[in-house]
Amino acid sequence: MNKVIMMGRLTRDPEVRYSQSRNGDQMAIARFSIAVDRKFSRNSQDGNDTSADFFNCTAFGRLGEFVEKYLKQGTKVALTGRVQNDNYTNKNGEKVYSVQIIAEEIEFAESKAASQGGGYQGGGYQPAAGGEPAPRNASADDFMSIPEGIENDLPFK
Repeated sequence: MNKVIMMGRLTRDPEVRYSQSRNGDQMAIARFSIAVDRKFSRNSQDGNDTSADFFNCTAFGRLGEFVEKYLKQGTKVALTGRVQNDNYTNKNGEKVYSVQIIAEEIEFAESKAASQGGGYQGGGYQPAAGGEPAPRNASADDFMSIPEGIENDLPFK
């Protein structure tokens, strides 16, 4: 199994380019980097210091379009995806080893208000079965709106 879950902040604005997909459509490829806090640094004796690890990430297709439209430097996100080797030989003939995170789902880890001093609000982009965004119907108080009369449609009482 190859699955990674991380939460961090974008270290720079995403770089997005478009390429031709197999069926001739344009496909977004978004590259970005996130900083993920550690609970303590290697040099810390008391556990109070924090440091960060930096991960290069890539998102494809509709998720790449979401990244382009909504994410920018400093945005806090929760990301799930997989680790992929990104090894190559440079022009000096030396083997360069690196990894990147291929994003599969991205959610906002805080609201705009939280990034300016408020609280947490979930949301984001999770591909649904048909490739469309999953609905996010949050009201101003961060709770999902429940339609009137739904009690009559429940299979249990």
